[in-house]
Amino acid sequence: MPYRASEIICEGLLSHALSVMAECAELEVTVMQPVPPALLELSQRLRQLRQQQWPDVRLTQGKLAKALGDEEPLATATISSWESATAPKLPPRHRVLAYAQFFATRRSVEAEPRLIPLNSLTEEEKATYKRLEAELLGLRNAARKPSVGDEVAVRRSWNFPDAGPATLVCAQLPREAAGPLADPANPNYTELLSYADLDALMELHGHIRAENPTMDVFYKPSSGVHPDDLTGHVILIGGMAWNEITERLSELAQLPVKQVVDASLESGEIFVVEVDGKQQRFLPKWGGSSHTELAEDIGMLARVPNPLNSSRTLTICNGVHSRGVFGAVRSLTDARLRDANEKYLSTHLRDSESFLILMSVKVIEGKTMTPDFSSDGGVLYQWQRDDIK
Repeated sequence: MPYRASEIICEGLLSHALSVMAECAELEVTVMQPVPPALLELSQRLRQLRQQQWPDVRLTQGKLAKALGDEEPLATATISSWESATAPKLPPRHRVLAYAQFFATRRSVEAEPRLIPLNSLTEEEKATYKRLEAELLGLRNAARKPSVGDEVAVRRSWNFPDAGPATLVCAQLPREAAGPLADPANPNYTELLSYADLDALMELHGHIRAENPTMDVFYKPSSGVHPDDLTGHVILIGGMAWNEITERLSELAQLPVKQVVDASLESGEIFVVEVDGKQQRFLPKWGGSSHTELAEDIGMLARVPNPLNSSRTLTICNGVHSRGVFGAVRSLTDARLRDANEKYLSTHLRDSESFLILMSVKVIEGKTMTPDFSSDGGVLYQWQRDDIK
């Protein structure tokens, strides 16, 4: 019958409409977040340098990627993402410096595009490099700052955005301080028992591996370190007493805090820093009826570009005693407090990739408590180095 055919058609249309509505309901609506103006300005400037710095030279993104990635391979798509006019990505600081180095001299494109070593630049080229460095880092710093009222994103200091590797360097106990199981001649020899600050080492090694599951993460005693171990991400655990590498790299990093022997303390080395021309000393506190029980240690956390490879980082977790070292490590690994401490770093030190914090590390009933940077007296001293010298 005719009406039956029309009913079938209507039912079919209704079924199709319901199906489309169901599919639409399942679709996720993607809201494009506005790109910070400074990031757009940086991407435009990078694109302008490549296309207009030398108008008679055809410099493709591929050629530029090959030149900038001489020692650390760089994909053409990465250059494209930094130059995007709609959704640019923020380039790492060392790549921005490479841009300044490349475009500081026309010699970069006289043959096959390549980076001219900084120490080979003429005085005029060095002036151009400094000008580009200041301009590009200024744009990058502006792009990194959250807008007023925006929530500061929680950073993850132990998540590295590259291939690594990472090497944790720990001091080795002198024979008289190590137990019998640390002696290789002992049938029950256990190598880790010869390491100082073993609690801190195990805590941090596991955390870095969890944050970087595809990265090679090594740990070595200071006596077993080879030159290549010091050109990746380097994490120094413990002070200078049994670890000469910590002392040497601290000098190269030009940190403002020194660790020195003090006649008033036989059990460790104290931290000193010059503040307004006067030396400030940071000492642990003692408790108990005889004032011989450690009640509060001092921990130090420092992060700077690796002075032996600026594309990687150098981190120092240190303390007057081992409790301070462990507290410095736990400040960014403890699941209960690490986000709050990371947010403190983002809020107070966001303008610098080089920072140092001296912190109070409480000891209660013999247990090391995780420092809270935001608590009263939690941070004893902080320092940051400006990107632009």
